[in-house]
Amino acid sequence: MSKADRGFASMDRTKQREIASKGGRAAHQKGTAHEWTREEAREAGRKGGIMSHRRPEAEAPSPTSPSPMPQSQSDQDREQ
Repeated sequence: MSKADRGFASMDRTKQREIASKGGRAAHQKGTAHEWTREEAREAGRKGGIMSHRRPEAEAPSPTSPSPMPQSQSDQDREQ
């Protein structure tokens, strides 16, 4: 059996759905399933809509990217 033939993602979609459904039912019976409140669902939908409709140039720079260094007065004088 190759690595590609193993795991949940390589299964038939109907088989995946059956297994996931069993897990959901079990969690509800156990009482550990998360049930969304109206407000939680609204907030999650709002966040998803914002993320999927934003423009790439509107993204904030990542914290690991170097920030531009401010020019000193002597650097500005040299440019003129």
